[in-house]
Amino acid sequence: MRRFPCVAFAAALSLLAMAPALAETSAPLRVVGFSGSSNWPIYVALEKGFFKRNGVEVDLAATPDSVSQLTKLIDGKIEIAMTAIDNVIAYQEGQGEVPTAQPDLVAFLGVNNGGRFNLIVAPEVKSYADLKGTQLAVDALTTGYAFLLRQMLEEQGGLKPSEYKLFSAGNSGQRADALQSKKVAGTLLNSPYDSIAERMGYRRLAGASEIVGHYQGSVGATRRDWAEANQEKLVAYIRGYVAGVDWLYDPANKEEAMAILMKRLPRTKPENAEFAYDELLSPTKGSLLPRAKLDIEGVRAVLKLRSNFGLPKKTLTDPMRYYDPKYYDMAVR
Repeated sequence: MRRFPCVAFAAALSLLAMAPALAETSAPLRVVGFSGSSNWPIYVALEKGFFKRNGVEVDLAATPDSVSQLTKLIDGKIEIAMTAIDNVIAYQEGQGEVPTAQPDLVAFLGVNNGGRFNLIVAPEVKSYADLKGTQLAVDALTTGYAFLLRQMLEEQGGLKPSEYKLFSAGNSGQRADALQSKKVAGTLLNSPYDSIAERMGYRRLAGASEIVGHYQGSVGATRRDWAEANQEKLVAYIRGYVAGVDWLYDPANKEEAMAILMKRLPRTKPENAEFAYDELLSPTKGSLLPRAKLDIEGVRAVLKLRSNFGLPKKTLTDPMRYYDPKYYDMAVR
């Protein structure tokens, strides 16, 4: 009888020792992405409970720009960044917009084809020639889709870098605001911001898909050490995300899907949601990657572009340096 208090005391100590681990396990994953329809699978997974069904809580926040997003990921202030794979490559190779501690970043799923961006310009701009001597908005000068824009200006417009100026404005919403306030003459926009701008009288001059075929756009990315230590959480996140993609690709869910997008992005009107749905989920030209499967050939296209424009100069050829498929494979098997 006298031993029971000791046993109870030992059990209590054991529970106290376990408490931090339990709390850490139940803490929501801090996920940061750019505002826009590329987050649609996450919006759906949150609304439909797909993450919770797989045993993980997700706290989604929007980033003002890639610098804030990537530095937070590298510094351990967030667990997951939904970002362009070019950003992952840039910081991994010491070519990022700002200096950081040596990162060890890795992509674990694919989001979309980067060719979905459109070059939206001021109403008075009728051709590439009209962009000569103007300022154009990008997220960051040396990462993201700045190199894609430079390639478009060079290949399609015959413009040299000295004939225009790039301005770091942040995410698509901020770039759209810069265009509307006449700070810039044009910018690459994704859905629904491109269609919103067009309906306001701005012009679509060109689409990135016209110069790139396979081009891996956004991915889910994290730190390798965090992924190794939190494998179950990461696999659960991937399962919830893939469930969101699958649900979106079911035509029966179209009306509810558009309602979710408009709820999460209040600037989105029904016609913008319709445009975004067609752009991302069309059976023939949709840019949202089915089952969130990363496009390896698309990563090679990103590496080729970064090899051309990135500084310090490097020749980059190995997609698997930036992507580990094991977590995705575990999630979908």
